[in-house]
Amino acid sequence: MLVDEVFWFMDEPRLYPNDATIDTLKCLQKNEFYQMRIRLTITFFFFGIISLFAQTKVSGYVFDEDNQPVSFANVIFKGSTEGTITDENGKFYLESSETWNGLIVSFIGYETLDIPLTKKVNYDLKFILKEEASQLDQVYIVSGKQPKKNNPAIDLLRKIWAHKRKNGLKQFNQYQYDKYEKIEFDINTIDSALIKSKLFRGMEFMFEQVDTSKVTGKTYLPIFINEASSKVYGDNLINKEKNVLKGNKNSGFSNNQIIIDFVNDLYSDFNVYDNYLKFFDKSFVSPLSRTGINTYNYVLSDSTYIDNKWCYNIIYYPRRKNELTFKGDFWVADTTYAIKEINLQASKSANINWVKDIYIEQEFEVLNDSLFLVKRDYMMSDFAFNKKEKSRGIYGKRTTLYNNYEFDKPLDKKFYDKEVYNYDKDVYDRDDEFWKENRLEDLNRDEKGIYKMLDTLKTVKKFKRLYNLGSILASGYIEFNSLPLDYGPIFSTFGFNEVEGTRLRTGARTYFGRNDLWRLEGFLAYGFKDDKFKYGISGKWLLDKKSRFIISGGNRRDVEQIGASLTTSTDVLGRSLASSSVIGTGANDKLTSINLTSLAVELEPWRNLVFRLGGNYRTLRSASPTFSLDYNTPTGVESEIKQFESTFSVSYFPKRKMTGFGVERLEANDNYAKLFAQVSRGDKSLFNSDFDYTKVQLSYLQPWQLGGLGRLDTSIEVGKTFGEVPLGLLSVIPGNQSYFSIYNTFSQLDYYEFVSDTYASFHFEHNFNGRLFSRIPFLRKFNLREIVSLRGAWGDISEANITLNKTNNPNTIPLVAPNDKVYYEYGFGVGNIFKVFRIDFNFRGNYLDKIKNPNARKFGVTGTFGFYF
Repeated sequence: MLVDEVFWFMDEPRLYPNDATIDTLKCLQKNEFYQMRIRLTITFFFFGIISLFAQTKVSGYVFDEDNQPVSFANVIFKGSTEGTITDENGKFYLESSETWNGLIVSFIGYETLDIPLTKKVNYDLKFILKEEASQLDQVYIVSGKQPKKNNPAIDLLRKIWAHKRKNGLKQFNQYQYDKYEKIEFDINTIDSALIKSKLFRGMEFMFEQVDTSKVTGKTYLPIFINEASSKVYGDNLINKEKNVLKGNKNSGFSNNQIIIDFVNDLYSDFNVYDNYLKFFDKSFVSPLSRTGINTYNYVLSDSTYIDNKWCYNIIYYPRRKNELTFKGDFWVADTTYAIKEINLQASKSANINWVKDIYIEQEFEVLNDSLFLVKRDYMMSDFAFNKKEKSRGIYGKRTTLYNNYEFDKPLDKKFYDKEVYNYDKDVYDRDDEFWKENRLEDLNRDEKGIYKMLDTLKTVKKFKRLYNLGSILASGYIEFNSLPLDYGPIFSTFGFNEVEGTRLRTGARTYFGRNDLWRLEGFLAYGFKDDKFKYGISGKWLLDKKSRFIISGGNRRDVEQIGASLTTSTDVLGRSLASSSVIGTGANDKLTSINLTSLAVELEPWRNLVFRLGGNYRTLRSASPTFSLDYNTPTGVESEIKQFESTFSVSYFPKRKMTGFGVERLEANDNYAKLFAQVSRGDKSLFNSDFDYTKVQLSYLQPWQLGGLGRLDTSIEVGKTFGEVPLGLLSVIPGNQSYFSIYNTFSQLDYYEFVSDTYASFHFEHNFNGRLFSRIPFLRKFNLREIVSLRGAWGDISEANITLNKTNNPNTIPLVAPNDKVYYEYGFGVGNIFKVFRIDFNFRGNYLDKIKNPNARKFGVTGTFGFYF
């Protein structure tokens, strides 16, 4: 049954035999109406895409005699097994590649309609179903919210919970199988206005591939396809799995892998038996969840034999609107209580952005009396700016097929070790014979046409311009076609601060392709107020792909806000947002002139475990006459710091996914932990440096998906500096004087308000994803999201460091550490305002003494914007 047209029981009455139980429902196969629905639900085909020359198309509505829509009515071509089911408005769409002359419309308790079809295309038909009196004494009406007690559907659900651990691959010590995956993107809602628009003038040939979706009934134009053939190996004894890519074929754009990794992260593998299913970084309540009884209504609808196993059909739909839920149905076996088929459609009112619809279909294969394994997955999302029915969007589809399961064939444990580099050029250059043997289903006419259409499209100048514009907005760089050079990043062109005034920046990087083994980058900037040029140049080179051995270095002379974060960036050209803010809560004049030269080597011997050894030499001096970095020396007061520093760090990112194989890669996900440890050593004996010291820093960042409660982001940082150092080398508790919400900073602290040589800080931020607001009637329709936060820091500073930095300069900053008690802030925010804006209300919890801290900011408002699902 089509997910788009799954039964929707909001107010529409539903019928099933009185006092039905699991055992007595086996008798339902004798009922003519149930027999019809059995044949339909077994053979309804969701999967695949219909050819352009479909022979019969029908759409319309089904009403009862009171002109009320009949949801979940069966509509089938007469003499066939091709059909669909009406949606909550009684609407349906049905088409076939064959010619049919009749239509059957039926629903339990109503007389069956036999409608002749005189034309191949029949749109906006209207059918009226009449009640069948003989059926009324056998059934009772079920509507709205379903009971939790004495409900045979929920009785079945409890048996599913009891048996779920016995189903699937976990029954074996080892397993392996073939996997074929197909990803496709389509522009949908194609009409004559779009075809004739100026945007596509000169590219009209594209629309020869326009087709109609069997899931939604909308026209669409395929624009991208990727195929992958893999062999998957797993060992439950050591809890490891490995996916070996055998072949990959795509429609030819240079950034295809980024798109593929993006879609795979959005459509991450899921287990329908889990309590929550994660899509688009949101946790949807599974209809098989143990909390499902409080989230969904369940109706026992049907029963029949599927693959010689007696199965029951259960329909489910949400109890409330605006929650992350689905509607749909599933078939479950009566002895093993394993799922045979399941269909899910995200609720229209679900609090998720840029996605109008989500369709998911999963089919299982029976291997023996007790084992059901995934046979096929189909997922489709309709990406759009709004959820209006006629709005255009992009279909993102992923079809996955599984075959040739084998079990209990152990492999050496080393086989499962994840390789840091596993790029095989031959995998991406398989011939047609390979795909003929390894495709688990043939491409249809439209899918085959995508390759040819895109090859032609890439020769059209207008398309090239549109494609390049999209690339510029996505990457921030402008490509020069005649040179291996990119200009940018364009978003850093303009800046402002109290020292430089208006700042203009120009920059460029080498770029032969996204998997370049080396890259050079540089910039030149000018401040109109200080009338000075700044510049920077850096380079990096990937020497060994397998261990990702990288050597990097560079030099930068610039003006920067030091202390914007506790851990400094490893990017020699990196510059904090605090260094250029147009408006803020206070003067942005505590800036430092920095001359930094660095050299480093990096190694990733095991995936996501990175070792880095580096050295840098820097000179620091105040960039503003109202800010002092002066410190005492035996010979007097010095204003400039000259320091060589060596660093060794270890970073670990469990479950991080990266895309690309070059010296620079992109993250494909953000829901992973980040562990970082670094030791820095300042050596006075090298390069005429000024200080000896050792600095130790540790940090741990962890996002937590909490199911229906949303997402919690946590971070903890600790550090200590051993030795006497000036202000420029101490640890500044990061303040935030901008009006932007910046994670891991303190919104109510000014720059340099707290300085320490020993510190510990924490940041907790929880996004409920609208769970609370969705229960408030007048707020529900806005799909707002509530955020709460708590952040704190403790620090100390030695008397020796205070004495070192205490001079007679009137601009010297008094060094104060939050050592009396933990400084803390708390706040709450409202996100998803017009889908892109977020406002945070921040409160300072302590250190509010009017004498000691006369300028302390008790309350502040910050905000941010971004495109989030």
